[in-house]
Amino acid sequence: MKVKRVEEHDVVTEAVEAAMVRIRRRQTRGALGKDSPVPVAVFRVLDAVAGTGAGTVGTLAPALGVDQPRASRLVAQAVSSGHLERVADQQDGRRAVLRLTPAGRALVTAARDGRRAAMAAAMSDWTDHERTEFARLLGRFVDALDKREP
Repeated sequence: MKVKRVEEHDVVTEAVEAAMVRIRRRQTRGALGKDSPVPVAVFRVLDAVAGTGAGTVGTLAPALGVDQPRASRLVAQAVSSGHLERVADQQDGRRAVLRLTPAGRALVTAARDGRRAAMAAAMSDWTDHERTEFARLLGRFVDALDKREP
């Protein structure tokens, strides 16, 4: 199979970019319900900690795409809301690692369940083959984006 070189602004690339923007906006608006106890930016901290395990502010900043002072403020908000806690690192007591509280875990679980339900509903009339192929291609796409990140 011959792979076609993708032009910088071809129609397909523009369609993918537009779809990704729509997904990002939908995820930002819908990640949490209207009655959420935390702002979306703080939820992203909780989601990142849940996804990576115990981290530090220094490791969260790049994962969130923010600088360390901004990550520090978001972590402080998550701690003060009772969804995140700082605990001493067992290997280096001078370092604090971040851990979800039971309330934080419940919030992340509810949001993830909601996202998965929305995705399942969007693909409800797809065949198993279409769902599998979409997951494969989307994973490949995201992997390629990750490789190109600085």
